[in-house]
Amino acid sequence: MPSNARATHLTRRGLLAAGGALGLGAALAACGSETKGSGSSSAGATGKAGPWKFTDDRGTAVEAKSTPKNIVAFTGTAAALKDFGIEVKGVFGPTYVEDPKTKEKKPDVQAGDLDITKVKVIGNVWGEFKIEEYLKLSPELLITDMWEKNDLWYVPAEQKDKILKIAPSVALWAADKSMPAVLQRHADLAASLGADVKTKQIQDDKARFEAAAERVRQAAKGKKDIKVLIGSGSPDLFYVSTPVRPTDTLFFKELGVNLVVPTKLDQGGWFEGLSWENVDKYAADVIMLDNRTSALQPEALKAKPTWAALPAVKAGQVIPRVTEPIYSYAKCAPLLEDLAKALENAKKVS
Repeated sequence: MPSNARATHLTRRGLLAAGGALGLGAALAACGSETKGSGSSSAGATGKAGPWKFTDDRGTAVEAKSTPKNIVAFTGTAAALKDFGIEVKGVFGPTYVEDPKTKEKKPDVQAGDLDITKVKVIGNVWGEFKIEEYLKLSPELLITDMWEKNDLWYVPAEQKDKILKIAPSVALWAADKSMPAVLQRHADLAASLGADVKTKQIQDDKARFEAAAERVRQAAKGKKDIKVLIGSGSPDLFYVSTPVRPTDTLFFKELGVNLVVPTKLDQGGWFEGLSWENVDKYAADVIMLDNRTSALQPEALKAKPTWAALPAVKAGQVIPRVTEPIYSYAKCAPLLEDLAKALENAKKVS
């Protein structure tokens, strides 16, 4: 689970999602058949001739008369597809961070290697999905994550029905499945869209991922007493994530990492929220801290005296956690390498 930010989004979706776009009916009428395939191709590989079909993780068989080329995707999914050889035309979700003084836009951590100047951003924050801009892209396929069954990540619930009438959609699990299985599904989707997922670069990336996984396994075997806590900070609460649902922590458990398991989970089974006065409830030797821009980072957390007093913090054993991984081998391998290094160097402090 994505700790505070994700859990809050899932439980308060109705309050946070934006309302419907103005003039949608007229825009839909004007667009008509254009959404079914007009516009230039932006795919990174040539699609196969003839009908296209892909069964997504909802169990939905998504079909088209030809391989979709005008693709719009959640930012993190778009970044993964790029690594597998598929380019998208538009994105929605955290894509850039704007400097309040200079107005300069820098890529969000979830944007990976996307060139944010070359994709159309139709939504950069939770609840923002500009339907008119989506229509202008003549989308042939919408792709996003799925953290809960049939819940399309960053597609506002209030606009979902309208959005899904415009183009077919594909949803891939970002939870409840171990990381290797989720990586394979992203590779499968990219291949169906025309990418060559057997290139030397991708095979090298996969080999690096597998080597990193084995390094974590060996490090965990040698440091069984080291407790690792998965956390995320907000102004009012510190969220301790369960390891049994997110894809990364599921894999960490499989590799033998000794992960802290919170006992009083939220209704969705994602996290336990602790007041800052009780942030020391769970003993931990290493803390993996949510690196998303929606969560407080170490510099901001210095203002929390109880955070600074945690043994792991005092020992300098806090590492970033990529709460929403970009599901390509190129991006997931470093996550495992960083964890392995942290375990190898960790001292028992709790």
